[in-house]
Amino acid sequence: MRFLATDVVGVMIIEAEPNRDDRGGFARLHCPEAFAAAGVPFEPVQTSLSTNPARGTLRGLHFQKAPYAETKLVRAVRGRIFDVAVDLRPDSPTHRQWIGTELSATNQRALFIPEGVAHGFLTLEPDSDVLYQIAPAHTPGHGSGVRWNDPAFGVVWPASPALMSPADAAYADYDAQD
Repeated sequence: MRFLATDVVGVMIIEAEPNRDDRGGFARLHCPEAFAAAGVPFEPVQTSLSTNPARGTLRGLHFQKAPYAETKLVRAVRGRIFDVAVDLRPDSPTHRQWIGTELSATNQRALFIPEGVAHGFLTLEPDSDVLYQIAPAHTPGHGSGVRWNDPAFGVVWPASPALMSPADAAYADYDAQD
């Protein structure tokens, strides 16, 4: 695995290094020892799957507030997405900055998202499935979010969403939250 720093402190792109032969390939996608050696200690306790039949589906920008904050490792296991992380940590030198990257079943990249960073994605093709590895386990009822097109962040999405939940569409701007 290769760990690539991004412009947002603590957010990393993780690239698989598959071994390939005539049968196909095999790649290690998570190893606690490798993550710790890269300065990214992460031992997920929950794995979740988001299925998205339609192209243009937007999910996010989501986060869990402390003390229920989550760290996530996100990857597309089918299809293609534009994955976004937005730094909401007030004391961070990259507060309000964002990173966006394409994740696909083909490129086998993952995005590591630390606590205090909002996450969202836009599907770039139909039938895109997104695998989440999470620590600690998700605690329902403590989720929050910010609007996907909030001018406080200026995220440049590759397309306008065709489908999103009413909750995601109704999130308040970051500056309007307490």
